[in-house]
Amino acid sequence: MIYYENISVDDIYGSLVKKTVKNATAEKVNCDYRELFEKNQYFYKPPFSKEILNSAEISSGGEYSPENCSPLFSVAIIVPYRKRANQLKAFLNYMHNFLRKQSIHYKIFIVEQADSKAFNRAKLFNIGAKYALKENFPCLIMQDVDLMPLKLANIYVCTERPRHMSSALDSFRFNLPYFGLFGGAVAITSDVFIHVNGFSNMFQGWGGEDDDLYARLVHKGYKIIRFDSSVAQYTMLSHAKESPNPDRINYLRSGYLRFDTDGLNSLVYTERAIKPMELYTNISVEI
Repeated sequence: MIYYENISVDDIYGSLVKKTVKNATAEKVNCDYRELFEKNQYFYKPPFSKEILNSAEISSGGEYSPENCSPLFSVAIIVPYRKRANQLKAFLNYMHNFLRKQSIHYKIFIVEQADSKAFNRAKLFNIGAKYALKENFPCLIMQDVDLMPLKLANIYVCTERPRHMSSALDSFRFNLPYFGLFGGAVAITSDVFIHVNGFSNMFQGWGGEDDDLYARLVHKGYKIIRFDSSVAQYTMLSHAKESPNPDRINYLRSGYLRFDTDGLNSLVYTERAIKPMELYTNISVEI
């Protein structure tokens, strides 16, 4: 078992970045988040394909803000995607039910790779971040479509330090496989993501891009953080893996040479369509 620095349930609220996009906060009493952390309630309720509760609360484009109180947090949730329709439906149904329990302002961006090239997860994250930044979201959460958070106390907002959210995954028996793991679901403030120049765009196929992002953070002096394992629990839906990238080790070893030139500032892609759907904003691109 690997020891890692973590934030206890009692200390979570004080570690959060309380920031919203302009006009997200109305003239109402602030939302109260104490119950989330006091109860640390288990939320996992399969099957995931059940209908979304009170879907009328969700605005076109997959955006939600609580009506009865002013949220203290705004977050863009960015998900890379290609040809996983069943998992996407399950993800959206589950996540909208889950996230609204947290009384946050959020918007879900699904970034779809619409060509037949090797899947480039990291580049899709960068593209999604670009659009979220245009809307002035102060917090970015980057998550795979096959992960479901189990505990409501695992609040989908940013901490001061970059946060590895999915550190207790059922497929790893709720243990952390290695200290530098920074994949699955991560939360990072927009300012920090810009400072490290986002992800590398080089990693096509499976593997390496998360380790490269971790190296970028370390290079800029950031230390990642995690919530206690009683909070940061996820389940992973079954899926077929992408083919491994045979160059990933070489890219990782030489990554430090490209940190400032390969990333957000070097994005090249073709935008096919941006469409507000009922439950998400679809960004369709060719890379």
